[in-house]
Amino acid sequence: MFQHILWFDQIRKTDIPVVGGKGANLGELISIGINVPEGFVISAQSFFYFLDKANIREAINSRLLSLDPNDSTSLLHAAQEAKTMIQNAQIPEDIEVEILSSYHKLSSPENRFPAVAVRSSATAEDLPDASFAGQQATFLNVYGDENIIAAVKSCWASLFEARAIFYRVQKHFEHSKVGIAVVVQRMVQSEKSGIMFTVDPISNDPNSLLIEAGYGLGEAVVAGEITPDEYSVNKKTIQISNKVMNQQTWQIVRTENVEIPTELEDLNEKIAIPPHLQEAQKISDKQIIDLAKIGMAIEQHYNYPQDTEWAIENDTIYLVQSRPITTLPKSIFPESSHEIPTEAAPVEKSSSQSQNISSAEIILQGASASPGIASGKVRIITDPKDTSQIQEGDVLVAEMTTPDYVPAMKKSVAIITDSGGRTCHAAIVSRELGIPCIVGSKEATKKLKDGQIVTVNATLGTVYEGNVVDQLKPSSKEQNTAYNAVSSAPIITGTNVYVNLAAPHLAEQVAQKDVDGVGLLRAEFIIANIGEHPRKMLQEGRGQVFIDKLTEGVGSIARAFYPRPVIYRMTDFKTNEYKNLKGGEEFEPHEENPMMGYRGSSRYLRERDLFQLEIEMIKKVHAQNLTNLWIMVPFVRTVNEMREILKVLSSEGLQSSRNFKIWMMAEIPSNVVLIDEFCKLGIDGVSIGSNDLTQLVLGLDRDNETILELFDERDDAVMLCIKKIIESCNKHGITCSICGQAPSVYPEITQKLVEWGITSVSVNPDMIEQTRKFVAKAEQRILLKKTLS
Repeated sequence: MFQHILWFDQIRKTDIPVVGGKGANLGELISIGINVPEGFVISAQSFFYFLDKANIREAINSRLLSLDPNDSTSLLHAAQEAKTMIQNAQIPEDIEVEILSSYHKLSSPENRFPAVAVRSSATAEDLPDASFAGQQATFLNVYGDENIIAAVKSCWASLFEARAIFYRVQKHFEHSKVGIAVVVQRMVQSEKSGIMFTVDPISNDPNSLLIEAGYGLGEAVVAGEITPDEYSVNKKTIQISNKVMNQQTWQIVRTENVEIPTELEDLNEKIAIPPHLQEAQKISDKQIIDLAKIGMAIEQHYNYPQDTEWAIENDTIYLVQSRPITTLPKSIFPESSHEIPTEAAPVEKSSSQSQNISSAEIILQGASASPGIASGKVRIITDPKDTSQIQEGDVLVAEMTTPDYVPAMKKSVAIITDSGGRTCHAAIVSRELGIPCIVGSKEATKKLKDGQIVTVNATLGTVYEGNVVDQLKPSSKEQNTAYNAVSSAPIITGTNVYVNLAAPHLAEQVAQKDVDGVGLLRAEFIIANIGEHPRKMLQEGRGQVFIDKLTEGVGSIARAFYPRPVIYRMTDFKTNEYKNLKGGEEFEPHEENPMMGYRGSSRYLRERDLFQLEIEMIKKVHAQNLTNLWIMVPFVRTVNEMREILKVLSSEGLQSSRNFKIWMMAEIPSNVVLIDEFCKLGIDGVSIGSNDLTQLVLGLDRDNETILELFDERDDAVMLCIKKIIESCNKHGITCSICGQAPSVYPEITQKLVEWGITSVSVNPDMIEQTRKFVAKAEQRILLKKTLS
């Protein structure tokens, strides 16, 4: 038998079918120690039980089965019929008794009827690819037995709001299979509140966290009624990187009411904010950082970027919601792109000829909520009931967009609003739909006129007079020049895609690619260009020349990629390669098998003076504020070798810190066997050298044509070694990467690497795009598998 009531501490994230997305996430947050106001959930099974007892389930399903959701009038009528059936039905007595008994447990001697938030929690919401943002009802400051029951019924009825029906059709969810739970939670009377995205939803920068804040209850921020403050936090440095303060003239607070209302009503009111506070920063820098740390902890727990809602009451931070960010894979239309997008929205042509956008007049500006560019006729909508006026290809203009506008948004090529922030519910939905959206323009409904032709550059937050979309491709001359840009942007992946790089002259060009940094900077190319053996130069008193030339080459690469990380692999010349440098014959021994000879960390420890040349180079590059340069130690045979290397680096002031990381290569079987011991030394990362590891595990030389066909990174022995390295790094909380082309050549290897939790893959420049696609597909399969399970 199912339970009608579950308290938050009984719930985990796997309980979505019972308590819905919102309820499951609140229970999960409590389980990891996040401060969440206490409460309980009325299960989705209770909703179905109610429908069956009232004998209305089949009637509702039949009404929706034949519905055309694009027919706005029919949609509204069907929604109203379904809601009326629910509102007129009687709640079974056993459910009502349990709801009120649980509500009374939230009371105290001083407050017998506490104020609570009654919030819908659909069983198909807050999934990685669908947020159902704002589709169902929420009631704030509800108190008194009759009002609690009324709010619960209204939440159930809201499952059939027109906007919710339309959204389910768009996301291919069957109406009959979507249930709704109801969250009843102690009301936080917040002085400040807002939204936090653990990844900036516009830039999609995984290292940038975005917080929006306003005074009073959070409904004003969530619904887009005000334009909130925006604070960006760099997640790597945990420092505030940007602050934008916006004027807020009013706030929502609880109405002072001693008596219990006789029926469910809005007990909130808008009050003026004193002038000296209106443009002030809404929360302190300390609170910004404290919030960011909470957000990062939640993201780390879920292993997925989160969209959260928070509130501050008496200087205490509460989290009242967390859900996956559903819009990260959306494409961005770069300002410099000349590509015509692959999906064009059919829009009526402007009678004026398209002109160059650089000479166009900007008539309005706001904040980018969903990037893209489009042109069309302005259609100003002041009431959701009038959304039927929107035609295919119109630019929807409203004081604020709410979820009720979703059917009209689907027809629009762009959206502009007077108010709202980049994380309001409507902004989320517009990003999901791939529609350019500008919010917080302050005066769109006043400055723009119905029927006016405008061009919306939602990537920059600007609106231009007329049709000024550039027609840069000859093939586009006969096409519709007003379009919605939904492609040509980088593919977003949680796994970093780095590049292997050796030539400084290619750095600027490669840095323009969709790449997260340099995972392997080979020094050998730069040293070969210097042309002389470093020992010879040192003996001739020209060690500084070597340092300066090495600094110039490495520094140019670090500068091109700044602030993305550049991992410099300390020199790993083999003796036969060093011998080819001028003067090399004098200093290098003859070896029958240089690949397994005098190289790597053992050479650094034996020739400290040459090691010192590279150390001085690193110091010089960092002195230029290029703190994105980190190092990687290759071919480390023993744990003690790595320990001694760390001691040398530490004595030179090169220790692991926020601006300096020390990695080691894992390319020898001993690295695999003792990987836990290596991790315990305090290194920051490991990069798997799949080429040498394959050779040494299989006991073959890949340059030997006789046995070349045996060289295969997919061999079970090699894959088991790679898996062990990744899992050990994850256990010790350090970065794990891989060098070489294996991830891009073999998609099945990429799938396994991502499944095992590798942090990044590093490939040659020509394989960046292909590898990014392989990684994205692997991540999508994993997310889909988790969702279905």
